[in-house]
Amino acid sequence: MLDFSSTTIVNGTLILLVAFSVVSWTIIPMKALQYSWFAGRNRSFAKAFWSAPDLEAAAQLKFVGPAARVAQAGFAALSGTGGGSLAQSGDERDRLERSLRVQLLKERHVMEGGLSWLASIGSTSPFVGLFGTVWGIKHALQDITKTGAASLDVVAGPIGEALIATAIGIAVAIPAVLAYNFFLRRHKIAAADLEGFATDFMNLAVRHKGLAPSVGGAR
Repeated sequence: MLDFSSTTIVNGTLILLVAFSVVSWTIIPMKALQYSWFAGRNRSFAKAFWSAPDLEAAAQLKFVGPAARVAQAGFAALSGTGGGSLAQSGDERDRLERSLRVQLLKERHVMEGGLSWLASIGSTSPFVGLFGTVWGIKHALQDITKTGAASLDVVAGPIGEALIATAIGIAVAIPAVLAYNFFLRRHKIAAADLEGFATDFMNLAVRHKGLAPSVGGAR
């Protein structure tokens, strides 16, 4: 039976928790900047889009960002570009709905990037720390049994070191969970805004291009 020392296991646990913390604090500012940039780009594009006199003028706008990419996918479907692939099959309304739906999914995937890491770190870090604590206490008790010394000086040191792992695990998990919940809310708001824009785009196409309206819009 393998016999790993308490120090090796506890130190390995602490190293893993530090790695989790590094990943978490790398993702958090990146997602904060990403959502702020998305929101700013979407506001700028929406202002220009709704100020355009018609869809033809709106199609000439040169913007970047999620909403702009959704609009570009819609304009591409309306213009019939993309070749003779199955994605371009069907009538004009079908192509538009399909293009908007596909682009919305792509934008959601981009916005969701990194959230699963925060969720995983937030949910597993306390248990990783607890594992290190339990392992450390187990070996501390075994050492006490072998030596027969159970004084406070002998017990406090090893057990105190083992408990540090649980504390660090909780410290790593808290910011990850808070960030995940915050960014999840931002994601839901941004996704709802994009879906609303796609629906508005579809309605405009129905009115200005004479497309047959469909139930459910671009969802």
